[in-house]
Amino acid sequence: MSKPLIVGAVAYTPNVVTIWEGIRDYFAGSASEMDFVLFSNYGRQVDSLIDGTIDLAWNTNLAWVRTVAQTDGACRALAMRDTDTVFRTVFVARTGSNLGGLDGLKGRRLALGSKDSAQAAILPVHFLDRNGPGADEVELLRIDSDVGKHGDTGRSELDALRAVLDERADAAAIGINTWEAIGREELMPGAFEAFWESPTYSHCNFTALPRVPEERTGPWLERLLAMDWDNPEHRPILEMEGLRRWVSPKLDGYASLVEAVKEQGISARW
Repeated sequence: MSKPLIVGAVAYTPNVVTIWEGIRDYFAGSASEMDFVLFSNYGRQVDSLIDGTIDLAWNTNLAWVRTVAQTDGACRALAMRDTDTVFRTVFVARTGSNLGGLDGLKGRRLALGSKDSAQAAILPVHFLDRNGPGADEVELLRIDSDVGKHGDTGRSELDALRAVLDERADAAAIGINTWEAIGREELMPGAFEAFWESPTYSHCNFTALPRVPEERTGPWLERLLAMDWDNPEHRPILEMEGLRRWVSPKLDGYASLVEAVKEQGISARW
């Protein structure tokens, strides 16, 4: 029997351990067993994927773009969550602000999340330049409170929202998951309204390099895609990881981030 595939993931919250133990148990006893290694940040994880310490990496969109750059495109994406294919950035302000769209931000202050968060920092600047007054016409308040985790913790986005409540900013740019969590959990009921949502883009994916052949990744991928929302044994893991089903990668969804990284001079390394 072949050795288990080693998957890397970033420990951005304590329940990451529970999630990956559940995924490992799902693969146990199959023809595609796996184990996992947790990292404190995505830079270390990408380095470990490239040097062969791990076989697969559960990468954010920025980690994927950096892996593509460092391998001259030799890497491949295996799968992503259904929610990763329709990720969005939401611009929000205090209820009743009546900004009316991105043009309403001209001359105002926008709170952004951590500088390595695609959804809360990199892409918002890109969207301002493409769909609004231009980032140079907006005062940017950058809140780098969880650098290294690419915004996974949501902490910097919550800090950006707090800046709006404290009147240190007129608006904030956050990921759709944070926006939906605020409504669902009633963390700040009625305090904010969304005044612009971005086009959809792709977020996380499982990334592999050519040294791990498809003969090994194929059975693993087949079993991953077989996880079933209607199976009570599978659903808890799917719920914790924020999806209903695993799907094939939507690579064109990374185009906006590739452009943003290039335009903003963001390094290919951490």
